[in-house]
Amino acid sequence: MLGWQFSEYTPDDEGSIFDKLLKLFQELLLHTSGNVSEALSWLTELDRKYHLTSDEYGMADFIQDLMDMGYITDGEASGMPGYVPTSKMEIALRRKALEEVFGKLKKTKLGNHSTKFDGKGDELASELRPYEFGDSLESIAVSESLRNAHINHGIEQFKLTPEDLEVQETFYQSQTSTVLMIDISHSMILYGEDRITPAKKVALALSELITTRYPKDTLDIIVFGNDAWQIEIKDLPYLEVGPYHTNTVAGLELAMDILKKRRNPNRQIFMITDGKPTCIKKGKKYYQNSFGLDRTIVTRTLNLAMKCRKMSIPITTFMIARDPYLVQFVDQFTKANNGKAFYSNLQGLGEFVFLDYKNNKRKKR
Repeated sequence: MLGWQFSEYTPDDEGSIFDKLLKLFQELLLHTSGNVSEALSWLTELDRKYHLTSDEYGMADFIQDLMDMGYITDGEASGMPGYVPTSKMEIALRRKALEEVFGKLKKTKLGNHSTKFDGKGDELASELRPYEFGDSLESIAVSESLRNAHINHGIEQFKLTPEDLEVQETFYQSQTSTVLMIDISHSMILYGEDRITPAKKVALALSELITTRYPKDTLDIIVFGNDAWQIEIKDLPYLEVGPYHTNTVAGLELAMDILKKRRNPNRQIFMITDGKPTCIKKGKKYYQNSFGLDRTIVTRTLNLAMKCRKMSIPITTFMIARDPYLVQFVDQFTKANNGKAFYSNLQGLGEFVFLDYKNNKRKKR
């Protein structure tokens, strides 16, 4: 019989079930701030209710596969009870968040922020120019230089002079220092709304984007509640909110201190928050007001936004809420800094309303 004969395609049940369970498990792991036992307990309950597994592949098989593939490990070796996530799981969470939040980004060469300036940079261009004293040997266009020597001096009396040399033009590449600020105040879980999990997703996505696609850049991460302090990238999946107010001023002051130490003209701040500052520090005491937008607190916050603007430090705010009065404050804050803002509701992290005051742009992404 000529041609092809097609039969019904039956996907590998074990593999497809594992992939489906892994996605759910990763999602639950963020909700439980890295508590593997609690995440597995929730997953078992979902399995009981929605029959996610089969007779051939159950939860015990899934847990064993997680261990065999290096996603989780026994915590006894590190003095932790039960299972704990591995570094492989932490990387997988960042990559998953990057795909979910910024899945439409186009690939670019690693570590490259293109600029319009030419000179003794890193990126080769197609243009050639005459050799100048101080040009590196690596930039000499050998074929073109030899051709010039043949044309200028002939083949029989071949010689190569500086006037024959041509070099390949290069472009400058910029390097950026970024501080990522994450709000861990109590309002991030207030009134039954889980805002910290979407915030962690955005933070994981941004950190993965910067560290993998722009490895020459620097990234510092801070969290802020009543005060502000630095954390490591590996700590992101395990962030939890505390009984804190929102001291945006403390976060901005720490971010500015960090960026002052970076010998880099390109500096920026990414801030992930639900919008409302409710706390500042006066001397050794805290001044707190959770009702509405306190004028004293707002003024201090806006003054820092303008100070960052004078220091050429743009602030990009990722707003995990759509409350009208909170949006109004973030608009005011972004305008004072001449920065950018992304607004997202809790259900649609992949679609942001983008506001760019510097270029007067507003659109959906």
